[in-house]
Parts: sequence; structure tokens; C-alpha cells
Amino acid sequence: MPLSSGFSGASRSGTAPLEVTLCRGCIGESKHRVHAVVCDGRGRVLMSAGDPGYETFIRSALKPFQAMPFLSSGAAAQMEAGDRGIAISCASHSGSNEHAREAFRLLWNAELEASHLQCPVPEGSDSPLQHNCSGKHAAFLATSRKMAWPLDSYLQSDHPLQKEVNRRVAELLGLPAAELVAARDDCGAPTLRLQLAQMALLYAHLGASRHAELEQISRAMLAHPDLVAGAGRFDTELMGRSHGQVLSKGGAEGIQCLSRIGEGLGVAIKVEDGSRRAKQAVALHLLRQLEWLTPMSLQELEEQVLILNPGVHLEVNGSLQFQQS
Repeated sequence: MPLSSGFSGASRSGTAPLEVTLCRGCIGESKHRVHAVVCDGRGRVLMSAGDPGYETFIRSALKPFQAMPFLSSGAAAQMEAGDRGIAISCASHSGSNEHAREAFRLLWNAELEASHLQCPVPEGSDSPLQHNCSGKHAAFLATSRKMAWPLDSYLQSDHPLQKEVNRRVAELLGLPAAELVAARDDCGAPTLRLQLAQMALLYAHLGASRHAELEQISRAMLAHPDLVAGAGRFDTELMGRSHGQVLSKGGAEGIQCLSRIGEGLGVAIKVEDGSRRAKQAVALHLLRQLEWLTPMSLQELEEQVLILNPGVHLEVNGSLQFQQS
């Protein structure tokens, strides 16, 4: 039965983690331990598997919240970024020409150049515009230009932009910004170390339609899932089949977050060993349990994104359990 945000009474005590087994034939070969949690917009843990308080870095699943100053500063409106510009600012994209063009459009409209980007040039590529985080960096720069903040230090933790990102995230979590723990992500931007339940709370807010900027961001991501990741990629394919009901954003090292649009529910998943295949298998497993996608959509997703060698398959054992008060 689908969850409702009216569910009450949740402790943060852990339940058994999920386990993903790679089977060769009928014999298990590898195992992955996975924690998952469902929260509502008040931060109550409704269901969990494993430890809701598990602490780890949110990685690229932070991007929708890093885009908030892009909107609140007026930069997105001033440069007429539209839904496509907002979607690329939240993206971990595949570096296609379309993605690079959208990131460049943000820079061009802010009278900036690709040379201002401080994300790396991917191996085998010619430009930082092809980096999967180029849209986020372009939005950072456009916001800094609008606010007359320094451009050369926009990735530093003490830059006004990064301080504003932390302030907005802390506000959503109901804690002082000084308590947030940040570290450098692979693209050079800060990311945050959070409890899994805090990640789920952020995604509950993203799907709740109670914050104007977050509603714009979720609408843009769902309108242009192709810009958020790319054809054949998990987030794009999931959102494209959800009929606007489920938002999906992954992060490196086994992070996957989901929002149930309109219900104010968030899901956060962490695979302890960082496996991508395991987080995607668990996401599909939980979407089936929560009944957030149709069986046909789940089957299509599984066939498209969980591509394994012949004779090999993944088994997910365990389920989300309601928290007992």
C-alpha cells in the first residue's frame, strides 16, 4: 500500500540492512550491504532498512539544493534560464553535445566563458563543459556574477555562494549551518556529510511543493530528465517513466535519493561498498515495495539499466520496515 505523509510515530532505531547478491547461475558470488530510509517532511523516519543514522557524503544528490541560490538570487530569472537551465544545473550528465550546449548557454547569458569553469576536463574530452557537473558549475558562476561575488574562488568553502548553499540546506534540516561537515567532491565543489535520514528529509522537501524554489527545481528536473543524466541512465529513465510522480537523483559511491512528488516523502539509499549496480537494484526493489511505479515500468527499467552478463543476475533480500515508536 502506498505510504502517506500522515503516518506518525517513528524512532530512529535501525532494522536489518538490505543485502544485494550477485549470483552466477544459482550460486552467490558477491554481496553488498545497503541502508535505506523513508522520511516525511517533518523529518520523521517512517520506514527503514539498516541504520537511518548512517553518516556518509551525499555527493551529487546534493545538486538540487546547490541550485537553490541560482533561483533565489534572481540569476535564473534574469538570464531566462527556464526549466532546461535549471535542470542542467542539477545534472550529473553524460557530457553529450546537448548537455555541453545547455551548460554553455548559462555561461553565455551571464556573459561568462567556459574558461571560468573550475570543474576538470574529462579524460578524452576537450572542454570542462563536457564534465558531468558543468551545469552546476555554470549556475554557481552565474549566481556569483549576479551577486557581484568573486568568480575565481566560487568553489571555496568560505565563498558567499557556498555559505548560502549551506545556510539553505541547514534551514531545510532545522540545524545550524555551522554543524554541517563539508569536504571536496571530485569536481572541486563542496559536498556534505549527512545522516541518511537527513538526505531523505531533503528529498521529502523537494517533493512536497511547499518551497517555491524547490518546486521549480523538481518541476524542471521532471520536465527534462534527459538533461539530468542522459539516455539510458538510471535517473533519466526512471523519471521518464514516472509520469511526473517520482524524482530521482543519484550520487557517487552508492548514493541514490528519490522524492514522491506531492506527498512530501523522501527516500535515501547508501550502499556501503559504493556499488552502482547495487544501489540501482535496491532502488527498483523499494519502488516496487512502495508501489511508486507500475510493474510494467519497473520491468522496463530493470531490463534497460541493470545490464549484466549472461548467466548473472542480482537478488535483493530484505525490505523496508515500519519504525516502531
